[in-house]
Amino acid sequence: MTAPHDIVATHLKRSLAVLQSAVEDRDFHATILAIAARITAGFRDGHKVMLAGNGGSAADAQHIAGEFLSRLRFDRNPLPAIALTVDTSVLTAVGNDYGYEQVFERQIRGLGRAGDVFIAISTSGKSPNVLAAMKAARALGVTTVGFTGTAPGATAMRELSDLFLAAPTADTPLMQQIHITAAHAICELVEQQLFGNKG
Repeated sequence: MTAPHDIVATHLKRSLAVLQSAVEDRDFHATILAIAARITAGFRDGHKVMLAGNGGSAADAQHIAGEFLSRLRFDRNPLPAIALTVDTSVLTAVGNDYGYEQVFERQIRGLGRAGDVFIAISTSGKSPNVLAAMKAARALGVTTVGFTGTAPGATAMRELSDLFLAAPTADTPLMQQIHITAAHAICELVEQQLFGNKG
């Protein structure tokens, strides 16, 4: 049996290694910059950001929406961001009436408008309800941003993404760490571009 101290040390070392891979990946940086630029442009034009995912990715969607609506680095006006994972009445109604694969797709069709941004988070890259929402977003003219990793099977998500951010790992917990780190960088870039004079 592995000693508790070794489990902690191993996890931290693996986390550091994945983060270092992201630090050294210029394409990863460029994608973060492109996502931030698209979101900034959308906010300037009166559009919103929608986010969705399952499990830990649902928590990440809510976390990111909170950073936009509240604040990250300094006090400023709230930015319109909606996590499609939080309304239990909507989720259970759609899940019951149409099936779990439609819980995000129905919300995108009801709330999404051309020019909005949809951040779709799936560590496998193949969550059926996330992919269904991405297809609906594409049909509406909503920009699709895919957050996943290097696990095999993310081909459909890549094809449905206008901007595609793949964390440099197939390990789900480490992937989620990179997702939220990248999201914080995106939020900070957006804040600076929109409200930099207040920072």
